[in-house]
Amino acid sequence: MAVQPGGSRGAELRALFAWPRVLDRIRAVLRNGVTTFVVLTVTLWLMPGVRATDVVDTMGLVVQVAVVGAVLRPLLLAGVTALGGWGAMLLGVVAQVIVMAVALELDPSKRLSGWPTVGVAALLAVVCAAIFDWMVDSGTEDTFLKEAKRLMRGIRRRQARQDGARLLTLRRPPPGTEPGLLVIQLDGVSEPVLRWAVRAGNLPTIGRWLRSGTHSMRGWHTGLPSTTPAAQAGILHGSAREIPGFRWFEKETGKVMVSNRPRDAAVIEPRLSDGRGLLRDGGVSIGNAFSGDATISLLTVSHAALPGRSARGWAAFMASPFGFTRALVLGVGEVFTELHQARLQRRRNLQPRVSRSGVFLALRPASILLRDVNVSLVAEQMARGAPVVYCDLVDYDEVAHHAGPARPESMLQLESLDRMLGVLERLGPEAARAYRIVVLSDHGQSQGPTFRQRHGETLEAAVARFCAPDPAEATSALAEREAPKEPEVRRSPVAPVLVVPSGNLALVYFTRFRERLDRERIDAVYPQLIGGLAGHPGIGLVVVREGDGPVAYGAAGSHRLVDGAVEGQDPLLPYGPHARGDLLRHQDARHVGDLVLISAVDPVTSEVSAFEELVGSHGGLGGWQTEGMLVHPAEWQITQAGLIGPDAVHRQLLEWLELLGLRTRDEEQLTAGEPVEVEDAVPLSTDRDGAAARLSPSRDG
Repeated sequence: MAVQPGGSRGAELRALFAWPRVLDRIRAVLRNGVTTFVVLTVTLWLMPGVRATDVVDTMGLVVQVAVVGAVLRPLLLAGVTALGGWGAMLLGVVAQVIVMAVALELDPSKRLSGWPTVGVAALLAVVCAAIFDWMVDSGTEDTFLKEAKRLMRGIRRRQARQDGARLLTLRRPPPGTEPGLLVIQLDGVSEPVLRWAVRAGNLPTIGRWLRSGTHSMRGWHTGLPSTTPAAQAGILHGSAREIPGFRWFEKETGKVMVSNRPRDAAVIEPRLSDGRGLLRDGGVSIGNAFSGDATISLLTVSHAALPGRSARGWAAFMASPFGFTRALVLGVGEVFTELHQARLQRRRNLQPRVSRSGVFLALRPASILLRDVNVSLVAEQMARGAPVVYCDLVDYDEVAHHAGPARPESMLQLESLDRMLGVLERLGPEAARAYRIVVLSDHGQSQGPTFRQRHGETLEAAVARFCAPDPAEATSALAEREAPKEPEVRRSPVAPVLVVPSGNLALVYFTRFRERLDRERIDAVYPQLIGGLAGHPGIGLVVVREGDGPVAYGAAGSHRLVDGAVEGQDPLLPYGPHARGDLLRHQDARHVGDLVLISAVDPVTSEVSAFEELVGSHGGLGGWQTEGMLVHPAEWQITQAGLIGPDAVHRQLLEWLELLGLRTRDEEQLTAGEPVEVEDAVPLSTDRDGAAARLSPSRDG
């Protein structure tokens, strides 16, 4: 039976005027009216020389602000959308100020006169509004959520019209039914930290998933180097071995590569990509180091561009009073919070600690702003129906580097990320697909005093000391003077011995030589270097290539990596059961150092010493830095045995995409890869006992 147009319009009108929707609108109008009234009252009271007026005049000004906002905000949004990129950001900064300034200028009572005065009052009002809204929401993300839903409904209605639907409709788009996958990376969150936070009840969203049995959690071993670029090279492209560290030196070009530098990331990505990355078939990369061959890349380092005109989520966030303006004001609050927390650490003489001033004061609010932008962009892609979205949220990692991975301020950042996962979950009914959520980390973090703090010198100084000629030798530095006679030697604009640190991993390069040197040749040039470094109390491992393969040296013994032969005390014991395999794989990386150094592990606290000035570090081995986590739908099996390395996580995600019908396995992939075994094939219990067991170390995931 055909549905009559009139009946359809009647159903839409009944849905429009249904009591729940009417009450929601009434509450929204009252909330906005009260907020504007309070903000204007406070603003006018704070402005010097403004004469007092009665409540009726202020209420009239509230109406004036509402009318001006209704007229100007759509125009400003159109302007922000048209500009895109930096233009959208710049206009977004002043959009809310413009609305308030115009309303104050049109005030019939003329309490403010002159554009400078009006501009100051408008800026003050916008700041007060952001603070008031945050207080009313009790620090939750409810207002942010409502704005995201409004954005998603607008996008879906626009897409429906493009597909031939009616030009004007009052009906909300129905939830999508086709499957989709959201992969949210919580940068730097180790599995032990996440497990502890869940057990403490501090992560209500992830905790509810695990306790209800919808999701399971397990750890995965990141391997070496335990850095974001290496992890994402593996997870997104299956090419983790292309990345030897966060930074490295390339002898062929004489350049130091820094993987989070856009121009370097743009050079690195073609080395990783074979065109079959995780996000190849219509996927979206948001806030990552590399694209994973995504169709759309937003705020991705290797693409080095802000979202353009087509990214409506970027424009909506910049133009919204609950988007960029709110994040900017709260970011300023984060600076004061950071100053207070750093002072508390100093007053309590909390150890270990590092300086939390300088660049970090800007990084902390910037990471929060980036988090909100990223979630807005994810919401947009959910509305557009992207089959798979991979997004990196970096808040926790930035704070944990300077505060410590398990310190209270770091855990607060983890709680805020959990709230954002709750936002994405609540956006599901507005999405064009039925999205499943996978949460993972790229690595963990290990805590400890820095190498300089513990030993009174930097690693560079220690290396230089051991490279210096021995005054007891009759022929001082003879090998160094003879080095230019070697045919392999070349001129280099950098130091002859270059130390490149990445957390508690350091790569040492002899830049005069084009090829990688073995121990015999290193000893010929710097006879004290390897023995001196191996015996240094702050260095646990020195890995160098010898005739029959790489060897790891410690203070009291050595371990030949190829066959596992140990002489004396095994230096790998403090680094766990995967250390030998990690080091062997790392030796195969392109541009790995002539020497690989890893700092010592404290046998009591499991602390490591970063070669950089970071109290929480990652990049090498030791502690929790190699213990990544994976939270996934409980009915999805883990088939990659042990999940050793990011390449294994890549293969596992590909299998889940195939399970959802979002990916077809390539011919090459059918024969490539490592053998897999099915883990956890026993169906997971959904009763109370079974749900509780998912939080135990032995049965979790």
